[in-house]
Amino acid sequence: MSGTGAHGWGFTDDRGAALEAPARPARVVAYVRAGAALLDLGVVPVAVYGSGHDGVEPDPAKDGGLAAAGVPYLGPGRALDEERLRELRPELVVDVTYDGKSPYAVDEGLVERLGVPLAALSVGNDLSLPAIIGRFGELGAALGAPAAGPGAGAGELEAAEAAVRAAVAGPAGAGRGVLALSGAGVEQVHLARPEAWPELARLAGLGVRLLDPGPGPGANWLTTGWERALDLAPALVLYDSRAHATRPEGPERLPAGARLVPWNPEIPPSPAAYARFFHALAEALTA
Repeated sequence: MSGTGAHGWGFTDDRGAALEAPARPARVVAYVRAGAALLDLGVVPVAVYGSGHDGVEPDPAKDGGLAAAGVPYLGPGRALDEERLRELRPELVVDVTYDGKSPYAVDEGLVERLGVPLAALSVGNDLSLPAIIGRFGELGAALGAPAAGPGAGAGELEAAEAAVRAAVAGPAGAGRGVLALSGAGVEQVHLARPEAWPELARLAGLGVRLLDPGPGPGANWLTTGWERALDLAPALVLYDSRAHATRPEGPERLPAGARLVPWNPEIPPSPAAYARFFHALAEALTA
């Protein structure tokens, strides 16, 4: 069930939880990634919260347009102040899930005490990128966003994907190796396994030559020394631009001449946000 009818509002999230409310929720509190996506779709949250990676101030890389829209940030989700939340009078909490079972950034018990529905939408590699974006579109539509829906913003994203295809087919972009990573200090780096990230898998499908870090532990990342990044000899590096990650700089970390493109591994799941990222990559591939 999704949307508003004679028996109230309903939506089934990606845990299979059937959520119900007497009327369409108007006051939404969301994890910052989900909140930024909803804002792109036309639903303005009353507040957002962060993850365990986040501090008491919002991470600019994850903010999207939330600060500009005046949406307050409440701090990390696992340390939310219950009284402050109650004062906001939320009617729905929106989080993400990576395993299809549990919300990623908020304490379920806290939301239960508030007595409001909790929607968790999948952002893991069990769904394709179009499916992830489509589910957020469905939630946006169920919350009354006039331009939201499974196909909302499709033209904008299709244009960005076409730009990527053209870039990798051109003389500058053809065959250029692209490595996605998250810096973890002076000694270590997390190298992304492309198939584990829906947007990287999508880029590979568009023809981008994503470099795989090779065998070793870790489903999403291979944690290793920076010398491994050097060995892979990427021409272009998608670097984790979130506040907690180390920026990859210097010849001891990357090959000379490698171009850097910021990558937020928690891009808001909206067509507009992914279109911006794909356009930035296309531009770098043609430079």
